Amino acid sequence: MFGGLGNMMGLMKQAKEIKERMEKLQAELVAREYESQSGGGAVTARINGNGELLALKIQPDTLKSGDGELLEDLIRAAVNAAVRRKEETVREEMGRITAGLNLPGMGGLAPPG
Repeated sequence: MFGGLGNMMGLMKQAKEIKERMEKLQAELVAREYESQSGGGAVTARINGNGELLALKIQPDTLKSGDGELLEDLIRAAVNAAVRRKEETVREEMGRITAGLNLPGMGGLAPPG
C-alpha cells in the first residue's frame, strides 16, 4: 500500500536534488566566459554566460585593410561562434546532470539550450 508513496517520496527527493544542482550549475555557467575567433584570429570575441559581449579584439592588420564589410562579417562570425560555444557548454553540462534519469512523462526531452 505504501510502496507507491515511497516511490513518490524518492522522486520528490531526487527532483529537489536535481533542482539544487541545476541552480548551482546555472550560477557557474553565468560566471564563465566564452571566447571564439574568426578569420584565423583576425577577430576575437569574448562573452559572459548571459551572452553579453565583454571584449572584442581586432588585429591591427585587419583594420588596415579598410574592408568594412569583411570586418563586419568577421565580427559577426566571432560573436556568433562564442554564443554557440556557450550554448553547447550549457547543453553538455545540463545533460550531465539529467543523464540517466528516467522521469515519468519526460519522454527523453533535452535540457533547454
